[in-house]
Amino acid sequence: MIPEQDLVERYSRSSGPGGQGVNTTDSRVQLSFDVAGSSALTDVQRSRLRRRLGSRLVEGVLTIDASEYRSQWRNREAARTRLASLLREGLAPPPPPRRATRPTRGSVDRRLSSKRRRAEVKRQRSRPHDG
Repeated sequence: MIPEQDLVERYSRSSGPGGQGVNTTDSRVQLSFDVAGSSALTDVQRSRLRRRLGSRLVEGVLTIDASEYRSQWRNREAARTRLASLLREGLAPPPPPRRATRPTRGSVDRRLSSKRRRAEVKRQRSRPHDG
């Protein structure tokens, strides 16, 4: 759970068509979360987020824009939902390492015999060589 004081919301006018309301209401929401300075994260979580969300961070701050709805309230909800899912993905533990396996003898035999059959079919299609 992210403390409210770690989030910074800014509002501005949305771009694009929308009639009279688009020029007067600040419905676009820009939600910022300071990953580097947050008290809610441990050092391990902070470094994991920096590694995974590095391309989205600007000086340690994650910023999300939401302007898909006409209402400021719905855009706030959308931005918070997006932030939560990004943080959830970024904080997820890494998957277990892949264990190397070898193909079974049967699968190797099936692959090689099908290659031999295919080569034979192609050999029969070609013209006989003069010899």
